[in-house]
Amino acid sequence: MEASEFQLGDIVQMKKPHPCGGNEWEITRVGVDFKIKCLKCGRTVMLPRWEFEKKTKKKLGHKEEESDG
Repeated sequence: MEASEFQLGDIVQMKKPHPCGGNEWEITRVGVDFKIKCLKCGRTVMLPRWEFEKKTKKKLGHKEEESDG
């Protein structure tokens, strides 16, 4: 998958599950490196762009922002 397809707040599935058992991640930083957060345990991981592209299985959707009001 090409990294240009991804934006902040996107939910992605990685090829291998995290040790906690979760395999859904939220993208919290996009650039030369990608920062992703496990949605099950909350752990964050930074990956270089090439590694993120290699390890990503598919894009699941986009996290909806909660509005104050």
